Amino acid sequence: MYVVANRVPVAPGWEEAFEERFRHRAGRIEQNPGFIRMEVLRPADEESPWIVLTHWEDEDAFRQWLSSDDFKEAHNNPLPHEAYTEEGRLERHEVVIASDGAATK
Repeated sequence: MYVVANRVPVAPGWEEAFEERFRHRAGRIEQNPGFIRMEVLRPADEESPWIVLTHWEDEDAFRQWLSSDDFKEAHNNPLPHEAYTEEGRLERHEVVIASDGAATK
């Protein structure tokens, strides 16, 4: 599995608008081959950024999405520059060990 973490420093006052973009996003990421899931994580403190995690079968599936019309549509009409306190940061990871509670129940 391939996981991409987009760390987004949302400016105070823009939190709801940021969430709404994901609640009503134009793209259909779920329909993309190799997509597993997406999570939007709201920070629990003022110092942490928002994190958007996407999980993919492999890096190629993620790269295919980056070049898709869905990606372009999902990122069309972004929030204004003042909605962010600084540039975001994209991190990419390959899963080498995974565990969940289902195995212990």
